[in-house]
Amino acid sequence: MEKEKFVPEITTELRKNIIQIPRVISMASGIRILGKRIKSILFSTDVAIIKNANADAIIAVYPFTPQPAITQAILEVAPVPVFTGVGGGLTTGQRSINIALHAEFQGAMGVVLNAPTPNDVIVEMRERIDIPIVVTVVSENDDIDGRIRSGVAILNVSGASKTVDIVKRIRRDYPQFPIIATGGPTEESILETIEAGANAITYTPPSTAKIFSQVMTRYRSIDDM
Repeated sequence: MEKEKFVPEITTELRKNIIQIPRVISMASGIRILGKRIKSILFSTDVAIIKNANADAIIAVYPFTPQPAITQAILEVAPVPVFTGVGGGLTTGQRSINIALHAEFQGAMGVVLNAPTPNDVIVEMRERIDIPIVVTVVSENDDIDGRIRSGVAILNVSGASKTVDIVKRIRRDYPQFPIIATGGPTEESILETIEAGANAITYTPPSTAKIFSQVMTRYRSIDDM
């Protein structure tokens, strides 16, 4: 076995409390996108969390109509590349395509489409933009072949407890196609997802409220000493 390399780490007093991505994600192969190798992807739209995390990239999707103003705010804050949601469900068709084109002009590394997106929308979007299209996969019954033929560059598997099974099935049929997948809450579940064939892992950080609570608990313990 290759000996693990020592990696010097430098931090500062004010910036040592960043959100650390689970180190097991480093075992993923990563996806090289526009020259940058990406293994860990933070799933968040909270600009404070985005600014204080060590992920390789950000995936910013949210349950509202996509808005360029939100994309711009995240891009201005994020220290790493951003994949931004451009609809595909309630917001679809030409509107999604226009939002995707705007996201490219704003500087997004890629755009993310929801699972209900029709393949003909993907075909037209591929003709209009020059950044990767990522589509979310939520079920083993999703039309993976149709997605790939339509021009999708990356599959984003988010199937809850079925994620590992979905990744395995895709990897069986498409040995080299890029896959991002949710890794779950533990290092064990993340490793299982990587071993199933995911090239990169999305990580959901704790909420701001939970982080604030942990910090305040720490402060109180110091005061009690």
